[in-house]
Amino acid sequence: MANLFAAIPEGLPEERFDEVVSGRGVTVERIVSRGHTSPDTGWYDQPRHEWVLVLKGKGVVAFENGESVTLGPGDHLTIPAHRRHRVAWTAPDEETIWLAVHYD
Repeated sequence: MANLFAAIPEGLPEERFDEVVSGRGVTVERIVSRGHTSPDTGWYDQPRHEWVLVLKGKGVVAFENGESVTLGPGDHLTIPAHRRHRVAWTAPDEETIWLAVHYD
């Protein structure tokens, strides 16, 4: 993938995750959402830290403690390892393109 805004399918039945690059202790991925949320089965509880940036669109990240953060273009957030969270909402009428960096 040479362009983070390219190769997005017209139909997006589920969120799309594409690894951009990975190396020692770091993985960078592009996530594309269109009205998608995290699975209803629970919270993400990741073993690595995550830094996420919204490049386009809007989304809401909710935390188990009741806090939520709304992110739009240019907004970013660091989620420490094991901080339970989920994507509660993404814009249904446009792609939300996230850049996520997972690191130790």
